[in-house]
Amino acid sequence: MALRRGFKATARRLAADVRDELGIAAFEPLDPYALARLYGVEVFTLDAPWLPRDAVEHFTGTAAESFSGALIQIGTGCVIVENHTHTDTRRRSTVAHEMAHVLLEHEFGVLVTGGTPCRSTTTEIEQEAAELSGELLLPRDAARTAAFRGWTDTTIARYFRVSERMARWRMNVTGARRIARRTRDRRAHGAAERSVPDVTVRNPTTEATSARHTSKFPQWTRLDHAPGPPNRLSKVARSSDDSIGP
Repeated sequence: MALRRGFKATARRLAADVRDELGIAAFEPLDPYALARLYGVEVFTLDAPWLPRDAVEHFTGTAAESFSGALIQIGTGCVIVENHTHTDTRRRSTVAHEMAHVLLEHEFGVLVTGGTPCRSTTTEIEQEAAELSGELLLPRDAARTAAFRGWTDTTIARYFRVSERMARWRMNVTGARRIARRTRDRRAHGAAERSVPDVTVRNPTTEATSARHTSKFPQWTRLDHAPGPPNRLSKVARSSDDSIGP
């Protein structure tokens, strides 16, 4: 299912507003945990003592890949529970994803994120959360800047503290490298055109034919220096003494 019309622009504006609130520029890594604190959302890990031990052992053991995090509503607020056994980049992505649901004010009871899209939610709001979380972690404008700098997915992932998979997805979905390549091609083409000298090629055959044709007729020339009304035309007769006739 495609995102609703205009949502990507909405996500870009919202992500830019969030970065302004956090005091960071578009080409800086965003800390999802700082974002959660800004909105008063507590983040817990699976080693929290109040969580059921059996469930913790299950989701940190053989079923670790099936649980990345959960957004749980508590009264009028909510908390995030994340799987602390995952890599730092995956944990950051999980928290950013759950915070995207919060920022978009999606209705939920419990949203669980695992290796597949969030459960207890619809495909539409899951796609919206994925788009916004991607824009939060690696904005479109930042992706295009990285493309113009010629950065690889590995360099981008390391700088923005995301996985290479996330970096690759953002570079593809934003069309960053395609735009950078086309821009470089246009600039190169323009530079090549400016470097070509303006050379006029003479054709002796054409010039000779033109001369024979015009020699049969008297020539008319503008005599601006002659007395009388301006721009007066006089007939120049070809004679042995080049005199001006009547």
